[in-house]
Amino acid sequence: MSEDSIRVVVADDHQIVRDGLVALLGALDGVEVVGTAADGRDALHVVDETRPDVVVMDIQMPHLDGIEATRRIAARQPGVRVVMLTMNEDDDTVLSAIRAGASGYLLKGSGAEEVLNAVRAAHAGGMVFGATLAARVAGLFSARPAAAPVAFPELTDRERSVLDLLAAGRSNDAIAREIHVSGKTVRNTVSSIYAKLHAPDRAAAIIKAREAGLGRS
Repeated sequence: MSEDSIRVVVADDHQIVRDGLVALLGALDGVEVVGTAADGRDALHVVDETRPDVVVMDIQMPHLDGIEATRRIAARQPGVRVVMLTMNEDDDTVLSAIRAGASGYLLKGSGAEEVLNAVRAAHAGGMVFGATLAARVAGLFSARPAAAPVAFPELTDRERSVLDLLAAGRSNDAIAREIHVSGKTVRNTVSSIYAKLHAPDRAAAIIKAREAGLGRS
């Protein structure tokens, strides 16, 4: 590989997807895959070890989700650019990824040329979104006024929504029904909230949330 090759790490918890991305990117001129990771926590270690230029990151992964992994990578190694490649296209998730420091957001199923363009654009310092997302993202930013300070900025939008429902007295099962996710996803999200808020249990998290004005709706 040329010294000018873009060094890439691939992070995805599904091996078949990970292997496919490695094969896809490895076959492209000017790209060198220098590491892979099966979850967000593993991605942090691989990035520390390999010092890539770009990370192609899934969002839904065990141990540490891709958005939080991106946030930590941006804080620890601001020169590393992250491109999200995911099935998730809801507005809150896209915005959470951008706020975490992602330089691009593509949907799985994007063509090889689109992925390569995103990697190159991120490496060059630009922002890139898949063709189906670009107009929506522009609309989201133009339609929303400057954001007021929010409680618990260390939380993702989903985590903050779950915390708000916790503070309103909802059970995990009720939260799962309300936000249309599985009970396992809610349990994992609640565990992440505890860790980020340094709350030892549900009661402590609820107290913190109510003191910040959550749970009143």
